[in-house]
Amino acid sequence: MSGKAVTIRQAEPTDRDATREVLLDAYGQYASVLSEPYWIQYRDSILASVEGAETKERLVAVLDGEVVGSVFLFDSSEAAYGREDLQIHSPIIRLLAVSQKARGYGVATELIRASAKLARDWGAETLHLHTSDMMDSAVRLYERLGFERAFDKDIMNGETLVKSYRLQLKQAALLEV
Repeated sequence: MSGKAVTIRQAEPTDRDATREVLLDAYGQYASVLSEPYWIQYRDSILASVEGAETKERLVAVLDGEVVGSVFLFDSSEAAYGREDLQIHSPIIRLLAVSQKARGYGVATELIRASAKLARDWGAETLHLHTSDMMDSAVRLYERLGFERAFDKDIMNGETLVKSYRLQLKQAALLEV
């Protein structure tokens, strides 16, 4: 990877295979942390999301002409997780992924920035996401970018606490750049 700038754009149908590869590369690091049955279920869920009809927008990050990152945006907790009970009626980021070889180039930050801009353009006041402690480097990034914990939107997935975060779009320093 060179020092060239990361380009964020809408995903095109021809990006599906590259998106799958990025997702498997990025999330594959958790295969050794999770039990095999849980990993297989998680992997299959990730791959199914590439075709998911509930996605409002799919973005990809391109570096040196190659898709190296992606993120999916959903309108609500019902669309994102089938969870109307969470009562999140603003955009949600899911499956933010950066291929391992492209880490350290600001790809995740640019995908989040583009997602926040889209959410703001759609008239939303907040942008949400969910993550777990297993993804500690991601948690640090979200907090550094101004996301705050939204404890009332946390989810239990079996024994795992899936933490909710939200970004207040009107005050987001991320959008002042």
